[in-house]
Amino acid sequence: MIALEAVSRWYGQVIGVNDVSCEIGAGVTALLGQNGAGKSTLMRLITGQLRPTTGSVKVFGMDPFANPEVYKRLGYCPDMDAFPEHLSGEEFVFRTACLSGYPDTEARFRSRESIGLVGMTDRADKVLKSYSKGMRQRIKLAQAIVHDPDILLLDEPLNGLDPVGRRQFMDVLGHLAAAGKAVIVSSHVLFEVEQMTRSILLLHRGRLLAGGDLGTIRSLIDRHPHRIRIESSEPRRLAAHLMCLPFVLSTQLGVDGRSLEVQTREPDRFYGELPRLVLEEGVPIVGLESPDNNLESVFQYLVER
Repeated sequence: MIALEAVSRWYGQVIGVNDVSCEIGAGVTALLGQNGAGKSTLMRLITGQLRPTTGSVKVFGMDPFANPEVYKRLGYCPDMDAFPEHLSGEEFVFRTACLSGYPDTEARFRSRESIGLVGMTDRADKVLKSYSKGMRQRIKLAQAIVHDPDILLLDEPLNGLDPVGRRQFMDVLGHLAAAGKAVIVSSHVLFEVEQMTRSILLLHRGRLLAGGDLGTIRSLIDRHPHRIRIESSEPRRLAAHLMCLPFVLSTQLGVDGRSLEVQTREPDRFYGELPRLVLEEGVPIVGLESPDNNLESVFQYLVER
């Protein structure tokens, strides 16, 4: 649905994005990066609010800049709010539907349907100026989906939501992705991204560091030692057995005397071999985790390399 080729956008001497090439299709895709990484600039290029300084952006095979044929198939939630504060939530979404060209009856039906989908039916009659940050995020999503777009772009949509609201919001995004929509979500919060999707675009200082499935990105650093922490009532005996494996580099006993940190260059082989070793040798294991098996470790490596 979306294709970027060698795209750069400069603001005078400041680089917003630099030589970005990628393709984005159906499903949830996360733009992950620290503040100032270029996430919002990339979204504005895709939504046609900005024109690239160099390179090309294609959405449905068309240039999105000032293109109504693209706009009518996009839904967008900007990071910043710009509400007509005197309107109720339902009236705001209804008017958005009218602007999309629907007659009043269908616009009213669509607005109530999208408001219900985001869990705002019981507060739809309240004026926007009375809404909390979390309520504003939900009603922004309602206006973005009221015209049933094929592509939905959400800039930091989970800001201001409580834990329950975040879970419900993620469920809505999953529902839209399952319906064949392309949902693009920007975030700088790693654990949020891990819960939403495994399809990641990592941005840093305007450059695309890596893209793809989380497993693919993680494989970029598998040539570096992968750490695994194991809790056992017999950590020394476990260490002796593990050091016999050719792909185990080192083992180190924890200060608590009940844990063991293992380093390996082949984590897939290690995780496949560990159950066999435990069963055959009878070494008890009560806990297993990997400090490296998460997005934060991947991101830190790619940024600092």
